[in-house]
Amino acid sequence: MSIILGIDPGTLLMGYGIISADKSNLSLVEMGVLHLSKYKDHSERLHFIFERVSALVQIHRPEVVALEAPFFGKNVQSMLKLGRAQGVAMAAAMAHGSPTVEYAPRKIKQVITGNGNASKEQVWKMLQHQLVFKEDPGFLDATDAVAAALCHHFECRSGLDAGRQKPASSGKRAKGWAAFLEANPDRIK
Repeated sequence: MSIILGIDPGTLLMGYGIISADKSNLSLVEMGVLHLSKYKDHSERLHFIFERVSALVQIHRPEVVALEAPFFGKNVQSMLKLGRAQGVAMAAAMAHGSPTVEYAPRKIKQVITGNGNASKEQVWKMLQHQLVFKEDPGFLDATDAVAAALCHHFECRSGLDAGRQKPASSGKRAKGWAAFLEANPDRIK
């Protein structure tokens, strides 16, 4: 059985999700968000991220930490702060012996839903189906983190390296949910 910690970095909210995976079973262990807006100073936020990620890694001992890579925005200051938050989360994981891997948001959505342009709500619904949980996460940052963890699981299981596209079996891209589910029966419980 392996434990995977997923992180959706943020400067006001940071999502995290932990999944457990063995040969035939996937389950959600824990998910939540770190509320960072209560800290006015950015360095205080970074310290809190380091402490909380360190605690999650020490408690759950994940095999790997999968992070959603920041996407490029127009606001350079926001990107710098987001990059720092991601770097601190990575450093905390590695300081406690867990390697890290990054996945682009589009890649995560593609792996989870079959559509790289899926909405956060579509990702959440697919996760509920795949991991069989009912609870509303409250913030979709938490389900984005779970999606990063599950994406890593599927990528490792398929034998592909992070960042490489999974080859389509027919050479055509799946159209819609029905086609995706038909092409990926192993994702249905």
